Amino acid sequence: MMALDALRDWSEWLTHERRSSPRTVEAYQHDILLALTFFQQHLGGEVTLTDLEKLSLADLRAWLAHETARSEQPTRRTTSADSRARSRARHVSALRSFFRYLGLRHDLSNPAPSLLATPRTKKRLPRPLGEDAARAAAEGISDDAETSLAALRDRALFTLLYGTGLRIGEALSLNIRDLTNAGHTMLRVVGKGGKERLVPLLPAVIEALESWKAAHPSPTPDAPLFCGVRGGRLNPGVAQRAMRTWRKGEGLPDSATPHALRHSFATHLMEGGADLRTIQELMGHASLSTTQAYTLADEKHLLDVWRKAHPRSDQGS
Repeated sequence: MMALDALRDWSEWLTHERRSSPRTVEAYQHDILLALTFFQQHLGGEVTLTDLEKLSLADLRAWLAHETARSEQPTRRTTSADSRARSRARHVSALRSFFRYLGLRHDLSNPAPSLLATPRTKKRLPRPLGEDAARAAAEGISDDAETSLAALRDRALFTLLYGTGLRIGEALSLNIRDLTNAGHTMLRVVGKGGKERLVPLLPAVIEALESWKAAHPSPTPDAPLFCGVRGGRLNPGVAQRAMRTWRKGEGLPDSATPHALRHSFATHLMEGGADLRTIQELMGHASLSTTQAYTLADEKHLLDVWRKAHPRSDQGS
């Protein structure tokens, strides 16, 4: 069997059986395609599964070194050492995943990918918007919309993002029927890995969604809740561009993205006294350690915990 055929089957497996996110599938597929292209030149011919089984640790390291050198070329966009380490870590992860699949489906045995060292990377902390900016985002973005219909849609979308902490992909995958599937005050969301969760809808979110639904050009149950000008599902790039326009006018940093509203949701809940387990459930995090990143990003929260918990916190400055 040719390796390219296995790559196609693996991508389908990741999508339909593992239910990996489209971005993960695309990134992994891209990485393995780069690897197969390198090994084709390295071995002097089209790569088969037998060739993959014979690859040594030195062969895999040669590809990783090739990609690192390619990323450092002057003609490419300047990258930091941490960025290059993250790219290498993803390459290693993609290789391991691909070879695990080959072992599972094609009885291919090659221990080399599991022996690759994964570089250490800096932990990225969430960068939420301040409460005032997060509150103002939906109205501000809708004010910049080119049409009244787009204004209602954008107001509903960004109110939903900040009011529920949804990922942009989760919000844009909603259909009209999802507004009533779990009742008028709850929303059933399908997150990463096909996992479902229920999120409560605040009155402000319900009001924005109902206003948009009343103006929706085709509010049939199976229609996308958020649609573009041609009626199809709204492209994430349109939402990102709308927020980019607004943040420039407000003088906000580049980190003020739709995903930052998700970070803002979690951070502002924590500042209001919500416990981590509740935030974990609302965010759809598989691990509590992911949710704990918000405590590390909030110095005020850490100081408050220290003052309340440490025996000597009442001493000194």
